[in-house]
Amino acid sequence: MKSKLRLNNIRKVYQDGDTLVEVLKDVSLDVKAGELIAVVGPSGSGKSTFLSIAGALLSPTEGQILLDGIDITKASPTQMNHIRLNKIGFVFQNAHLIPYLTVQDQLLLLAELSGQRGREASKRAEKLLARLGLTHRAHNHPDTLSGGEKQRVAIARAWMNDPEILLADEPTASLDSERGRSVVKMLADEVKLREKAAIMVTHDERMLDLCDRVVFMEDGSLRSK
Repeated sequence: MKSKLRLNNIRKVYQDGDTLVEVLKDVSLDVKAGELIAVVGPSGSGKSTFLSIAGALLSPTEGQILLDGIDITKASPTQMNHIRLNKIGFVFQNAHLIPYLTVQDQLLLLAELSGQRGREASKRAEKLLARLGLTHRAHNHPDTLSGGEKQRVAIARAWMNDPEILLADEPTASLDSERGRSVVKMLADEVKLREKAAIMVTHDERMLDLCDRVVFMEDGSLRSK
């Protein structure tokens, strides 16, 4: 299978006064097309830093990041903004929907930011909402949605610009088991349908059977679980 995201020997070191703190230690991971990988581990183990580096929100101290075979480690700030907007989708613990925008407009705003406009963007939004069972909510505002519906909107928004990889940070933390499982299954189904890839940081072991692989992070190191 084609590699969508590859992290090679990633280190992240912070300066804390006179002390150097190594948050990530020689971390490597290869994520293939069609794969949903779960990253588990205790709080403070480096999971959030890892996800930020994988999503080009944070630069590594050392190492290489390949996205769809292209080294993005030394991309310019302008190039990185383009990569984050068009190549990477994000789903956070809280859906972070804009309260004054309807469900459909949440998606269309992202399309507009990347230069997509008009009927093509609208059709894409409609298809995504239909696929995630949200057509009847297209003109609702976030305060009228359930927790599971909000997360489904967040997933639809993350796919709006057809990214190569989707990164999810504790997407089920505020949901009950049934709704959480529904959200993760939708995420897994979309990854396989589109032959993309996804990484999900989670503490919820009830969702791990829906993932293709599980890796464990502890003290800044990554290993197979």
